[in-house]
Amino acid sequence: MKIYIVRHGQTNCNKEDKYNCRYDEDINEIGIKQAENIRGKIKELNIDLIICSPMKRTKHTCKIINANNIPVIYDDRLIERDGGILTNTIIDDYYFKEYYNYYSKNIVEGLETLPDLFKRTHSFLNEIKEKYYNKNILLVTHGAVARTMQFYFEKMPEDGMLLNVSGQENCEIKEYELWN
Repeated sequence: MKIYIVRHGQTNCNKEDKYNCRYDEDINEIGIKQAENIRGKIKELNIDLIICSPMKRTKHTCKIINANNIPVIYDDRLIERDGGILTNTIIDDYYFKEYYNYYSKNIVEGLETLPDLFKRTHSFLNEIKEKYYNKNILLVTHGAVARTMQFYFEKMPEDGMLLNVSGQENCEIKEYELWN
């Protein structure tokens, strides 16, 4: 069973170095071009099902890349991390010191903790492993969600600093093997 994870195309928040979080904006012109550029790669993959975050930027990306008209399920567990009061604000030093620190105790108002995000995304992966065993699944999601899913398949850094490990660029495709 293969899991392919695609992060949505670029948004204006991405371009402006803002915390996108759950600000529900669409992809911009660059994001559309990014999605068009990976459409051919996605078309060549043997995908049985697409599961997509129901946010505008992921839905639009999914519509563009779904060249083979694969069935799509929308699942709220793929929604981006809740950024609380950080949503749609300029990324600052907190981002580099605390936002992607699994062990951070310096949580701002309304921010979904990384342990909670890990729990949400890893339980989702456990469920699709059981429900869709032997199927190849494409997930269309967000940066923080993709980053936490990465550590379902790879060992998390001991210091909990997830930003020090490669993340996922807009419209980058990552492939993982999922065993039952």
